[in-house]
Amino acid sequence: MKPPYTMRVLLVAAMLFVSTRGASAQAATPATRSTGADSAAVAAVVSTFHNALAGGDSARALSLLDTAVLILESGDQERLPEYRAHHLPADIEFARSTHTTSTSLQVSVRGDVAWVATTGTTLGNFRGRAVNSSSAELMVLARVGHEWRIAAIHWSSHARR
Repeated sequence: MKPPYTMRVLLVAAMLFVSTRGASAQAATPATRSTGADSAAVAAVVSTFHNALAGGDSARALSLLDTAVLILESGDQERLPEYRAHHLPADIEFARSTHTTSTSLQVSVRGDVAWVATTGTTLGNFRGRAVNSSSAELMVLARVGHEWRIAAIHWSSHARR
């Protein structure tokens, strides 16, 4: 059984916060200062999105996306209507058929904009084909009111050698 993705993301976010707390708090201006709570909240949104895909919960996954989200993958771009209609079902199927182990996760928050860069290894079987790939993901989030929403996603991967 997979370790909970949420716990891994939150632990890494907490470690990043503790390791950068002093330096970034002193260097930041009041307009751009963010808190460890911001980093943890951003990491939690990304984790919740992945858990929603793995759990087959398309409504929950979509609720975390900004209405103007831009998704880049395999040289193509999609907005929310296209993603909902075309790519989301395949992403759910893929997430349910594979397991990704994160090897690196970085959370950065600058005021009302944040990004999460993750690299990892994905293993499994998808539509009858073995999957053994290195992956990279960049999610850009925007604070909307008191909540963080995913404003952009860039996914890339390649077969491991």
